[in-house]
Amino acid sequence: MGVISIILLILFIIASLLLIFLVAIQSEGGTGLGGIFGGGSDSTFGSQTGKVLNRFTAILGTSFLVLAILLAVINKSPSGESLLDSVQVEQVEQSQEWWDTTSTAE
Repeated sequence: MGVISIILLILFIIASLLLIFLVAIQSEGGTGLGGIFGGGSDSTFGSQTGKVLNRFTAILGTSFLVLAILLAVINKSPSGESLLDSVQVEQVEQSQEWWDTTSTAE
């Protein structure tokens, strides 16, 4: 599962960076950051720019969510005990250490 996890993590990082870039270049009524690439015109990447960018943003957003869920499912730690059981065991171990100085003094 380690190789699959690494591949999914790389795809997740690529999808997140592309999603950030696509959201940054979209205009919200003004020229936005997209004006940097082609001046002040509204047709920087062509006449259908809004539809294409919206479609790519939706695809990348969906892939970002799917990859995040897959990474969470693959990387979850398998444990037979509940979280409360492990916390209680840890608290008992810590409470015994502070007063048990006989083993450290020898």
